[in-house]
Parts: sequence; structure tokens; C-alpha cells
Amino acid sequence: MVVGEITEDKDIVVIGGGPGGYHAAIRAASLGRQVTLIEREDVGGTCLNKGCIPSKVFTHFAQEFKKTKHLKEMGMEFGEVVANLSSLQNYKNKKITQLRAGVESLCKANKVEIVKGSASFLSESRIGVENGHEFSLFNFKQAIVATGGEFQYPDGIEFDSDRVLKEKEIFQLEEIPEELIIYGNDYISLEVATIFSILGSRVTLILNGEFPFDSAISKELFRQLKKQKVNVIKNSTLQAASQAEAKVTVSMEKGNGEIVSIEGSHFVASGKVKPNLSDIGLDRLRVELTEEDYIQTDREGRTSIPNIWAIGDVTEGPSLAVKAIKQGKAAAEAMAGLEVEVDLQFVPTVVQMSPPIACTGLTEEEARRAGYSVTVCENPVRGNGYAQLTDEKDGFVKVVSDSETDMILGIHMMGKGAVELITSGVLGLEMAARDEDFRFPLYPHPSMNESLLEAVEGLKGDAVHMPPRKEELAR
Repeated sequence: MVVGEITEDKDIVVIGGGPGGYHAAIRAASLGRQVTLIEREDVGGTCLNKGCIPSKVFTHFAQEFKKTKHLKEMGMEFGEVVANLSSLQNYKNKKITQLRAGVESLCKANKVEIVKGSASFLSESRIGVENGHEFSLFNFKQAIVATGGEFQYPDGIEFDSDRVLKEKEIFQLEEIPEELIIYGNDYISLEVATIFSILGSRVTLILNGEFPFDSAISKELFRQLKKQKVNVIKNSTLQAASQAEAKVTVSMEKGNGEIVSIEGSHFVASGKVKPNLSDIGLDRLRVELTEEDYIQTDREGRTSIPNIWAIGDVTEGPSLAVKAIKQGKAAAEAMAGLEVEVDLQFVPTVVQMSPPIACTGLTEEEARRAGYSVTVCENPVRGNGYAQLTDEKDGFVKVVSDSETDMILGIHMMGKGAVELITSGVLGLEMAARDEDFRFPLYPHPSMNESLLEAVEGLKGDAVHMPPRKEELAR
């Protein structure tokens, strides 16, 4: 590699074109800055090209596939319904291409320069970009690190086969696995489990810990997995996973220390996301890192070097695109002198399984540990008229509140429409809403929205479509 003498001057460079990076680039450009976006692979990052979008194509497909029985019951006539994953892959790839082209078009419209290559800091104001045999040097005024995360997996997994897969690879299959073994307890594992159980796989889910939900959600989740005939193995640690001919053997240590092995046709592991910082030259700078090796930032996204910012998976917090997007916009606005901050207290947790899960705020257990005088209400979705007519009766809405102030502390949902409806919960919690703030507005009827209304009304026993609360016996 020969480094040339020519160095280009840039205003803002954004390293990484994922959701956080391209939102930061476009927002900074809209505020009048000259922006260069550096991406070594495809614009859109893991989210658009390998993660969120591909997986949601599969979750949507499974949910629609599940509806066919109900549609036949209503009188819709059609022949045998078959899940063709080869056609689904064509559809998925088409949508990814369209969405990626849309992002590139938005960058072009906002005059964001896109540079292909791998970037590495040479100093606090200079960066090198390598693309094959080409190497470019840029001087910059400000930079945003948005290089995302990389997945790390337990030892003992032999990924060198077409049947022992990482979570992103499962969405590249063109045939439905006969017997699918899944290792993990996160949202990806749950989505994979319900997708392929609906499509006809015999699914085993090995849990390496507790579900990260309110206890009521976890309890209903186990019931739903059992209903969908997903075999759940709790409190187990993976020892090994390997393929021999057409079978995959998975060994695990159960909570009591027993070592057991199971076989299937395919195995998929959900990894833990760690910041992707190994190749960007941060060791040449004095950037402060956290104990977990994330980049330390303030509430605007600024690092210990005043002209360098960091967003997304390279910073602490949940590994979610929604976090990266918010941080990206905030960093761009802060660079322009606007007063901003990022508060991750009410980041919604979403699982696009069947039925979907969406949560925000404190769980009942967290609220009690924090010292609140806790009141809760769970409103089953089956009491909702719209849920009945659409045959989407599984799930409930749980509201956690402080009985002394009536402030809503947390909202936890499982059921059709939960992902869209949780926005109301996020807005309410952000504005420190009390129960009357949720009860006062008019909710559309008939709709799944009414499940949230009645859950809040039920905090004081006022919900019409719930049985009256039983009076507590005098002690």
C-alpha cells in the first residue's frame, strides 16, 4: 500500500452508514454542514441488509401465514397454502435493494458524499480510508463514530457448516428446517422460534437465562410457546454444537450440572453484541472507554475528544437501531450548536413474534425494588371486541403505577398491535403522565387501542369489560 501526498479537507466525517450513521449524516447536512459518510460495505448497515429488515420480512410472512386458517373460517376460499422460502428470499432481497437505494437517494438529495472503504483514525483530525488498493487521507473538523457492533458467540460452536448458523444466517435459508434448535433468550431467539414453529418446524429453544420482561409477560410467553409447540429447555449453558452429515448435535449443561445432548436438523445461536472498534485506530487516540470497552460519551454523544462523537452500538445501552437513530440526530444537532440530549430511560423493548411483545418503563418488580407503592392492572386482549372479530385474542396489557401519585411507571403489552400501541406508552411516560392523562382522551372504536384504555381504567376498578375486582378479605 502506498500512501499518497494528497489530503482532502472535510467538514464532518461519519464512519459507518448504518441507521445511526446515515441519520446523523442527513441531519447534519440539513443543518448546513458538508458531510462525508464512509461505509465499507452497504449503506444501511447490519439493520437494513442483514438484521432488522430481513428478520421482519420473515416475521411478517409467518404472521400472514398464520392468518390463513382464520381467513378460511371467514369464507375466503383458496387452495393449499404452502410456505415457499425460495420465493420469500427473492422478495426479501428485492425489498432490501429498494430500501438501500432509498437511503442512497436521500443521501444524494441532501448532498451527503458517500465514500466506500474502511476508515481508521490517524490522529484527532485526520483519517485514512482504504478501499482495495486505494488509500485516501482526509482532514476533518468533526467526526462521528458509528461503526456498530459485532456479534460474539459461546465457545464450542462449529459454524463451518450449512446447518450450524448465526442468527443472521437463519434468514438466508431457502428450505424450512425439519428440527430447529435455538440457543438464546433475547428478542431474536423468540422471533426465530415463533417464525419457524408457525411454518412447520419442530422447534427447541434453549434458554441461557431469564427473559428480560415483566414477570407477567414472561409467564404468558411460556404459555404461548407451549401453545405453539415450542419445546423450551430452561437454565442451560451451551457446551458444543456441531454437524455430522445431516444432523446437528447440541450439548448443554443444565442448571443441576447434568450434561445432555439433543439432535436436530439445524441449529442457530443468538450472539451478544460488542462494540466494533478493533480496526478504526482508536488506540492512536486518547478516547476514554467504559469498563465494558464501549466509547464513553456525554448525553449529546461527545467523546473525551471534543471534536469526535460516538453513537449506536459503540456506546453503552441497548443494541437497538432506535437508540442509534436518536443518538445520530442528536449528535448532528449538537454539532450545529443546538441544545439536545439523549435519554434512554424509556427505550421501547419490542419483539416481533406471534403475538408481538412491546414494553416500556419499569416492570412491576423494578418498581417495587425502587420503593414505589405499586398498583398494577392486567387487561386480557380477549375482552377487546376488535381482537375477537380479527381472531387475535392472545395477550394482555399490563400497566404499572404508583398508587400514591397515580403516575404511570411502566406499560407492558403482548398481542396484535402492541408494537404500534407502545408509542402511546412511551409518550405518556416521557410526559410523566398519571392515569387520568391516559383516561381522558377518546380512543378509536373498535380498535386494539381500547385494551390500553381499559388497563389504565382497571387500576381503580373502573374498566367496563373486566370483571369487578374482588374485595380483599379483612385480616
